[in-house]
Amino acid sequence: MGSGETSPTMVTLHRELVAHLGGDADAVILETPYGFQVNRHDISNRARDYFRRSVSLATVVAPDTGADGPSSGAPGAGDADKVRDLVRRADWVFSGPGSPSYALNRWHTLRLGEILRERVARGHGVTVMASAAACTVGFAALPVYEVYKAGHPPAWLTGLDLLGVLGLPVAVIPHYDNAEGGTHDTRFCYLGEPRLAALEQELPNESAVLGIDEHTAVIVDLGNSLVRVWGRGVMTIRRRGASVLVPGGTTLPLEQLRDLVAGTQPAVVPLPRRPAETDTDTDTDEGAGAARHAATAGTGGAATLQEAVAAAELRFDSAQEARDARTMAEAAVELESVIAAWSADMEEDQGGEWARTVLHGMIRRLAQAAGRGLSEPEHTLGRILVPLLGLRRRLRADGAYDLADELREALAAGGVRLNDTAESSEWRWEEETDDQQTGTRPQA
Repeated sequence: MGSGETSPTMVTLHRELVAHLGGDADAVILETPYGFQVNRHDISNRARDYFRRSVSLATVVAPDTGADGPSSGAPGAGDADKVRDLVRRADWVFSGPGSPSYALNRWHTLRLGEILRERVARGHGVTVMASAAACTVGFAALPVYEVYKAGHPPAWLTGLDLLGVLGLPVAVIPHYDNAEGGTHDTRFCYLGEPRLAALEQELPNESAVLGIDEHTAVIVDLGNSLVRVWGRGVMTIRRRGASVLVPGGTTLPLEQLRDLVAGTQPAVVPLPRRPAETDTDTDTDEGAGAARHAATAGTGGAATLQEAVAAAELRFDSAQEARDARTMAEAAVELESVIAAWSADMEEDQGGEWARTVLHGMIRRLAQAAGRGLSEPEHTLGRILVPLLGLRRRLRADGAYDLADELREALAAGGVRLNDTAESSEWRWEEETDDQQTGTRPQA
């Protein structure tokens, strides 16, 4: 999975994968990639809650044995054996965000890499590797933290090579289409084009980069020797800067993917593609459908938290401009539901705090509108002003300028400013807040 592994966008896929196991499955979450983080227990609890609520899957956490630092001592042989046995026997194993380099180091120390390779080699159960963990499954891996956050020179690490067992000598890069950088290139898991181009030169000729877009997954079905791209993005096979794109909804033979990686097949000739919506909106279970609906209600089908927030804010703005209080409130309530649906997401850079800031802003704006009344000034004040301005016009026509001026001053004291023209008078309501919203209406 390229990203979004514990977001509403992946509920349907997780349920589909678990359904293959049938009945009660032994399910294990590997906390290793984020095992160095002080909040690792919170991350694990959120992941367990996500799979319990959204996927109806009870999970246990395989701890990063000895991760509490020097005071905990080296992991004992018994502890490591228990974790290896737990992973070896599990029907379903999941690992997600964190540091690829830390995970590789720990998995080599605990000899968990060989257990994961064994699972793939014998086609046992379901193994889900996402985000940072996905970085480790090729023969070469990216030290994302060191390069992007610490400024280390780009270099490959030795990966677990889980896909090498399947005849796929690849370096897997999740977050392939990342666009968080805005003005700077953060594609290719925050590498950017220049660094990826340089690193490609170090790969053997028979290998390739396998890129997986965000909120996208690549499923390798060993029983049927098929590869399926699932989700909103694409799978990219890149060799020396030349890329072949396989869009979501495509299924192709595993042998064809081997040829693309080796460079013996220049382009994809996919099997018949199902409609795109099949891979993103096939919720037949009430729980899965509810989770997806909570993430996208009123947001135009947005697939990420950022998109959902932007859609909710646009809807709120449009409703405020139309003075539609009901829709403003609905947009705020729906955004709160979206934030709740994304709260189990293990990745900490998905924008939860920003989303809450936007929601708080909506609530404040709704409170301001309620304090004044959305129907003001057109629907209420306007009905009063039309006859008053008519009276003032007659006073001026009769030469009663003092009375006309007193009327102007009385209106000004109430926040109404008049602008006299040769033909009529126009009025403007002046807000008492700094961000004044004014409307100009001519005399009827």
